[in-house]
Amino acid sequence: MTRVLVVDDDPGLLRTLRINLRARGYEVHAAAGGAAALAAAAAAPPDLVILDLGLPDLDGVEVVGGLRGWCGAPIIVLSARHGQGDKVAALDAGADDYITKPFGMDELLARVRAALRRAAPGEQAPVVGTAAFTVDLAAKRVTTAAGEVRLTPTEWHLLEILVRNPGKLVGQRQLLTEVWGPAYTSETNYLRVYLGQLRRKLEPDPTTPRYLITEPGMGYRFEP
Repeated sequence: MTRVLVVDDDPGLLRTLRINLRARGYEVHAAAGGAAALAAAAAAPPDLVILDLGLPDLDGVEVVGGLRGWCGAPIIVLSARHGQGDKVAALDAGADDYITKPFGMDELLARVRAALRRAAPGEQAPVVGTAAFTVDLAAKRVTTAAGEVRLTPTEWHLLEILVRNPGKLVGQRQLLTEVWGPAYTSETNYLRVYLGQLRRKLEPDPTTPRYLITEPGMGYRFEP
């Protein structure tokens, strides 16, 4: 079943969207704020996100950027903001579509179907290889020349986010939010500990990492 995450602080609209999407066979998860949306997406990765920009805790554009750092699901922005600047900011952050309120339910559902069709060819997660190890994102499996490497769920989640963003800096705050939740954004020691564990399992020389790179004070990069 296709999983849709709906993010809006209007209870009436959330209820309406939930009813209409479920009636068409979608599995619907709802969040009323940006932090809750990021946590929900991390716990159960969505196939599509419908997101309001005017959230009570985080700006919707910030949420788009947080999701897009690791999540490839289409993001449809649903907002009362009509300005061109708002649309450009959301699309530049990684949104796939932008619908202004008020909107027609039939139009929204058509946009949902179109976004899912566009995303369909990319549903099969890739196999990412390096000279030292291979990551099968679909099977959630890591292998080296010596065989399969056993990772904890937290180690896997952290590695997956980095591998899905090859060559890109992934910020500390984003990693902490997506792996542990929004309450842990200051716990940078978690990242040091778990990246150290991953390096010991995957890097030929953990003291001089070649693939899991630290950008001091900023975040981490995966270099294939």
